[in-house]
Amino acid sequence: MEKIRNFDDLRAVSEELSAKLAGKFEGKDGKRAIVLCGGTGCISSNSIAIREKFEKLIKEKNLGDRVSVNIVGCFGFCSQGPFVKIYPEDTLYRLVKIEDVDEIIEKDIIGGEVVERLLYIDPATKEKVVKQDEINFYKKQRRIALRSCGQINPEDINEALGAGAFQGLARALKMDRQDVVNEVLNSGIRGRGGAGFPTGRKWMFAMNGGGDKYVVCNGDEGDPGAFMDRSILEGNPLGVIEGMVIAGYAIGAQNGYFYIRAEYPIAVNRLQIAIRQAEELGLLGDNILGTDFSFRVHIRLGAGAFVCGEETALLNSIEGKRGMPRPRPPFPAVKGLWGKPTVVNNVETLACIPYILREGAEKFAQCGTERSKGTKVFALGGKINNVGLVEVPMGTTLRELIYDIGGGIPNGKKFKAIQTGGPSGGCLTEKDLDAEIDFDNLVARGSMMGSGGAIVMDEDNCMVDVAKFYMEFICDESCGKCSPCRIGTKRMLELLTKITDGKATMKDLDELEELSKTIKAGALCALGQTAANPVLSTLTHFRDEYIAHIVDKKCPSKICKNLMQYKIEKDKCFGCGMCAKACPAGAISKTDYTAPGKKLPAHEIDPMKCVKCGACIATCKFGAIYKD
Repeated sequence: MEKIRNFDDLRAVSEELSAKLAGKFEGKDGKRAIVLCGGTGCISSNSIAIREKFEKLIKEKNLGDRVSVNIVGCFGFCSQGPFVKIYPEDTLYRLVKIEDVDEIIEKDIIGGEVVERLLYIDPATKEKVVKQDEINFYKKQRRIALRSCGQINPEDINEALGAGAFQGLARALKMDRQDVVNEVLNSGIRGRGGAGFPTGRKWMFAMNGGGDKYVVCNGDEGDPGAFMDRSILEGNPLGVIEGMVIAGYAIGAQNGYFYIRAEYPIAVNRLQIAIRQAEELGLLGDNILGTDFSFRVHIRLGAGAFVCGEETALLNSIEGKRGMPRPRPPFPAVKGLWGKPTVVNNVETLACIPYILREGAEKFAQCGTERSKGTKVFALGGKINNVGLVEVPMGTTLRELIYDIGGGIPNGKKFKAIQTGGPSGGCLTEKDLDAEIDFDNLVARGSMMGSGGAIVMDEDNCMVDVAKFYMEFICDESCGKCSPCRIGTKRMLELLTKITDGKATMKDLDELEELSKTIKAGALCALGQTAANPVLSTLTHFRDEYIAHIVDKKCPSKICKNLMQYKIEKDKCFGCGMCAKACPAGAISKTDYTAPGKKLPAHEIDPMKCVKCGACIATCKFGAIYKD
């Protein structure tokens, strides 16, 4: 394809490619289209090998003129992947394996018959669902940041252009810079990476600065269980690039930097391909679309430090310094990268910008709540039936997120809590289920939106252990620059360990709470200031569990190993010895007691030898082993 030199070229190319893409989805090109999920989760489950098998069979059976095969971005429904979708019928197959490819080709592609055993089964109705949009997981979603993910090939700029890429930039370049900033201000969009600062205000501060300026995309996604930014970059990298270029035009910057974790090789590779293709077409570089605006994009890889998700630590890392936060003010919008005005937005925020410029601020603002406009992407995980990536309008309730979209708690267990905002957030409980999800509402309830991690916990989770898990993470990731975080979090972890080991006193609990508040007030950056949130929220909602650990020396959920024992109920034991064979510590032996109706002596567990690995419970077929 020749370079796109002006607005007319872009319009003509987009119209041609849009018709071609629509023809593919609607079957107007005379072919059926097979698309496979190309997100990290499905790739790890052999979706690339599945595609290769499709390509091999299509070639062997001379079906090339009847069907095409393509890789697209993440479908989102991770617990049901790998996915295969067939157009124009819009048939969705889930949990597809390599050995299923032959049947799909023979039955569906050649025979025109749906392979029913690969269809999604609604857990409530037990009915099979053919189309993606008819599945409850997708029904209440609205895709803005995830637009085109799961539809286009992220490595083909032609498909992105056919789906509307760079139309938002074209409109922006015809506007005054101040008008572009005003459009973002009027949309009401707030940063999707943490505290929710208004994006337009950040742009305005940087725009009013002088000299060289920069735009930085924060792709250093480090929350446990979070994969929102990774999936967006894997599924529609050009959408994020377009958002960055629009930001660059608005503030008067000519260079942008993507800061992405090196642990995201697929996202990095697809971003590199997208940048190269955009440069070849003239959509990045000098005089974009025939204007006097020039913009170049660069990539910097992070080494996995969680603290580099904090914007000033990230800027230090890009500059080649140790990733440690800077005192603020001055804020990056005033003095950022190399001391110049810098806008730092996360991946999801930049992914929303093209929609706002293309469709208008008013349309974006129609979705959401009064103070939190638009949608939010969540990585829904933990004790939930439908694990995956979801994008819902702000104002959606936690009940809708967990039960309607997430499908509820597995195995009929009772919901206990949901941790939002990762290590920086807090736990919300059953009384919060009807709370609307937005920035201010979550903070008022002791949690936060954060980047969008949402970990669901059921009745079997120990909330003291959960707080300890997050504190271990924070201790490992603290940069050590300030004393409250470096020393305080270590002391908090020691106190939590004493509690879970059954060695704490009520004085320790008081010290834990006081220390949490001190660190929150005195830490330098957001990592330290929010480090105590999981502890404070669990103390607020589950103080009785802390007291049980301290006073009764019991873990109510039977999770903390030092506060529970594995025992064998001798009257249920058949004496088969399978548990003894499975025990790695040799802690199980025969007794002299034979239960009524049993032929072999029962077994018992020596608590001094038991390492509490749980292998015996997993092996026993008679339910004779239990935790006490």
